[in-house]
Amino acid sequence: MKVFTYSDARQRLSDLLNIARNEEVIIKRRSGETFSIIYRKSSKSPFDIAGIEAKATTKDILDAVKESRERVSKNANQTDTK
Repeated sequence: MKVFTYSDARQRLSDLLNIARNEEVIIKRRSGETFSIIYRKSSKSPFDIAGIEAKATTKDILDAVKESRERVSKNANQTDTK
């Protein structure tokens, strides 16, 4: 466990976060209050979401994306010519 003053912690926050990967970091204020920084490894990616059942094929999805991009491009060109 490493202990830092509030002033030191503010100046060295990046270092404290790296230290906290291996051990608890305590930050002490002048008033005597103490705060703890503890590293917690996330269990999974925030992008790890449940899939859905759909009848759309990869080709259907790619065709829809292509059509959408063509429509956006066409609208942008029409706006530019006005």
